[in-house]
Amino acid sequence: MKSNLKRIIFAGIAGGLALNIAMLLTFRLLGFGWQGNGILLNPSIQSPKLIAVWTQLQPIPLVISKPFIIFTGLVIFSIGHAAVYHWLSPSWQEGIKARALRFAMLLFFLSFLFWEFLTPFNMLGEPLVLIPLELVFWTAMALAESLTIAAVMEIRK
Repeated sequence: MKSNLKRIIFAGIAGGLALNIAMLLTFRLLGFGWQGNGILLNPSIQSPKLIAVWTQLQPIPLVISKPFIIFTGLVIFSIGHAAVYHWLSPSWQEGIKARALRFAMLLFFLSFLFWEFLTPFNMLGEPLVLIPLELVFWTAMALAESLTIAAVMEIRK
């Protein structure tokens, strides 16, 4: 039991790091840009409301103003994800790739797609043209976290 808990915590921390790196490379670098000039903040195609939330309305989102809080929170979520993986994965097909892909789909549909629909699209008026790009970003994040968690959980079991 103790070794399972250690493995879950280690897998979650590693998965959280992978998730944060994927978010940095997708949303931050490509989407928002280092200088706030990325495609997701382009006023010619983005909702003024979404741009205002990210750049003007106070308080600015913590991911911008205090990124370490969000970084840490995502690692904690990922530890929870590793626990869910540990609980569900024994009923899945063997293998890191097969289990990671199944878990990535689970995360994507139950978390990321849900979030994208309810917040940027519903609340912030994000245009449909940008949603597929963001879904690609979320897919990359789900895959990065899931592959990392599966690798840690499955290697030398």
